[in-house]
Amino acid sequence: MKRRYKLAGLITLVVVALDQAAKAWILANIILYTTHPVIPGFFNIVHVLNKGAAFGFLNRSDITWQTYLFFATTAMAVVLILHLLRAALEEDTTLICGLGLILGGAIGNLIDRIRFGEVVDFLDFHYGDLHWPAFNVADIAITLGSVALMAAFLRARKAPPEE
Repeated sequence: MKRRYKLAGLITLVVVALDQAAKAWILANIILYTTHPVIPGFFNIVHVLNKGAAFGFLNRSDITWQTYLFFATTAMAVVLILHLLRAALEEDTTLICGLGLILGGAIGNLIDRIRFGEVVDFLDFHYGDLHWPAFNVADIAITLGSVALMAAFLRARKAPPEE
């Protein structure tokens, strides 16, 4: 098996394991819709459920079709990630790691959607009147993976053409 598949696969497995372990701890120890301050005025551990996507997009209880939309979106993302991984150069570690992070995050949240019909979120940051929507380990991985992909694509774009 090629190095890029091993590296991306390992990162994917680590992200899914960390994400699901953290969510299992939240489910077992934090009552739904409660807040536990960690750094008062800045960071809480919460237990909330999100039927929507990033930043609460489509997080509405009066509609049910969003679950199917996110299943389909995740399936398309997995296919695209596998295609990009197949096309990646073995030495493009930033791209490979980014794809592994995004894939792990997508699978972590997909597991929640399959199990519960919504995603467990638990990290809650705020400052004064500013409040960031709650998120989870999978969301962090997707964000970091997206940054890695942008860096890889920008670096590839600036690289001088091969002669």
